[in-house]
Amino acid sequence: MTETTAPVPLTAAASRRVSLRSLAGGHVTTGRRRTLQLVLAGIWLLDGVLQFQPAMFTKNFAQMVIYPTIAGNPSVIASPMSWAHGIILDHPVGTNTAFACIQLALGLAIAYRPTTKLALAASIPWSIAVWWFGEGLGGVLNGGADPLTGAPGAVILYALLAVLLWPADETASAPFEAARAVGAHTARALWLVLWGSFVYFTFASNNDAPGALSGQITDMASDEPNWLTSVMNHAANLTNGRDLAISVVLGVLFAGIAISVYLPWTRIQRAWLLAALVFCAVIWVVVQAFGGAFMGMATDPNTAPLLALLVFAYWPIRTASRAVVSSDSPDSVDGGE
Repeated sequence: MTETTAPVPLTAAASRRVSLRSLAGGHVTTGRRRTLQLVLAGIWLLDGVLQFQPAMFTKNFAQMVIYPTIAGNPSVIASPMSWAHGIILDHPVGTNTAFACIQLALGLAIAYRPTTKLALAASIPWSIAVWWFGEGLGGVLNGGADPLTGAPGAVILYALLAVLLWPADETASAPFEAARAVGAHTARALWLVLWGSFVYFTFASNNDAPGALSGQITDMASDEPNWLTSVMNHAANLTNGRDLAISVVLGVLFAGIAISVYLPWTRIQRAWLLAALVFCAVIWVVVQAFGGAFMGMATDPNTAPLLALLVFAYWPIRTASRAVVSSDSPDSVDGGE
């Protein structure tokens, strides 16, 4: 007679792990990675809210936001942009309502765990389409790309974040969160290309010309609230006459940030990443004016918050301080630091 063994009831922690793993399609997505996904979802929701601003439902959206990005692009890029511009110009209410609803839907779907993968996947072609038809590829082909004002275009960073924050098993060893979905080599290469391009764009955008940087800041400050105008004008005065020196400093900064993820010393990596966060905070205020959120025509918060989110995705994980547990351990559900 065969003796049967009664099934052992799952502990609360094990039950929670199984539940979370099934919701995430076989991957544990709690802790730091899930937090980064939720921040990305929040930014998508902010974009949707900004798209509902009254001015966006008028022809001003097509004329003041879309049309200026067409100039200087090669015809293969500019012609489809002109076509899209014409449609938005003729149907401002319908097209803008669709844009706003899509962005709200993406944000909500990323935040809702069962649809996170679907929403991240959908956000990639949407981001690429908006980057082309709405941002003119961020000015990378018309000489207007400037990392201070928003190169390579905020919306393409959403696509990059969707790839790097794809749900992955947090119990697996990784040097930083961005490496979990695509591997450390690919993640580091993407970081190198992004920040390395900033070195090129810094000098290609003629920011080293006398008065170029201060003039940009002054132009951005003209329609902002008085308190922000005052801060930006003060920054413009500090940069006036120092354009070449600032460009050289920025070039060195970007180069250091670009190679920082390859350095074997964790403390040095963190120092460069901290410098990247400081850079993001400074330009978001004094150059990007919080993405122009106070002007009534902003479609997103610009690149600074997205770059900061990328920094946290590449922040080194203290593997030495984490308990080494197997994926079958009930405690592995807490995979973050």
